[in-house]
Amino acid sequence: MTAPLKVSGDRAESLFSKTQTQSMSLGRIISERDAVSEAREAKTARLRELRLEKEAEEMAAAVALAASPKRVGKR
Repeated sequence: MTAPLKVSGDRAESLFSKTQTQSMSLGRIISERDAVSEAREAKTARLRELRLEKEAEEMAAAVALAASPKRVGKR
């Protein structure tokens, strides 16, 4: 009678080990996905900041050009 319990215990241990491995793999995959997502968000924020800086510089240059006195007369 002990033999069937041993086989059953081995099977349960094997299934537990498999489930544990799958759980660890899933955790790693989720961590990697989160890291990629955070990196993408950081890059997007950095690029947005650079774009807004560039647009502000272009706007300031346009305002400065419009405010500068016009030359009148012949050359």
